[in-house]
Amino acid sequence: MNSTQPGTDSELPHVVMPECPPRNLLHGQKALVTGANSGIGLSVALHLAREGADVVVNYVYDEPKAQEVVAQIKQHGGHAIAIKADVSNEDEVKAMFAQMIDTFGTIDILVNNAGLQSDAAFEDMTLQQWNKVIGVNLTGQFLCAREAIREFRRRGVVKDISCAAGKIISISSVHEVIPWAGHVNYAASKGGVMLMNKSLAQEVAPFRIRVNSVCPGAIRTPINRSAWETPEAYNDLMRLIPYNRIGEPIDISRTVVWLASDDADYINGISLFVDGGMTLYPGFTEGG
Repeated sequence: MNSTQPGTDSELPHVVMPECPPRNLLHGQKALVTGANSGIGLSVALHLAREGADVVVNYVYDEPKAQEVVAQIKQHGGHAIAIKADVSNEDEVKAMFAQMIDTFGTIDILVNNAGLQSDAAFEDMTLQQWNKVIGVNLTGQFLCAREAIREFRRRGVVKDISCAAGKIISISSVHEVIPWAGHVNYAASKGGVMLMNKSLAQEVAPFRIRVNSVCPGAIRTPINRSAWETPEAYNDLMRLIPYNRIGEPIDISRTVVWLASDDADYINGISLFVDGGMTLYPGFTEGG
């Protein structure tokens, strides 16, 4: 139930997350965030920069919003560029990485965030709907991870920068394990991300490359606005969340920053669920 755009509603329960002072955890590192001009990706890009990383803000639509993210980072003393690329297109992904390396010299952190939904009952789902979701959500992560790993292996560990040669953090979903009727293409793409990442983590660990996933539950964004925009919908959503609040983009970006840092250097191949307990199957609280 993750999403790609930000949103709030002042009439509904809204958690104001406390600001923690920057620790400069990612000083000198170069990061690429796909789908970084909205929602979770935007929050991740800002927080990586806040911790000292130079950031590539990838986007495929809405260049002004991408440039606004870049401007925010620069306003706070960081370095950032925006690069347009469709992550499901191999040539565009290769060109994006070439431009990043030409500008920043290398890549240390890849956040595979770009994703979308195209929902339909299974019997009505078109091949185009299936291919579009699999192409962006799964193939896009493969293409970006492959280019990142090529650079990580070429460069190796730079001890003054990080304990690892490179870090890949994929934004997956609780639906890599929770079936989701009416969203079969989306759930299949996230299930694919899960085993792709675990297999990849196993393969590249000897090169000091770490691959992990962050799996959001319900996050307050317009793509799932119908699930929280009214008090009735919000209360209904809370039946799925034992922690009794919706997630905010900052819940995800803080987790990504930690996984990208050397504080998490011995963590590899995990799916970290950031979901307020949604994967605890709260329907079994009573009468299970």
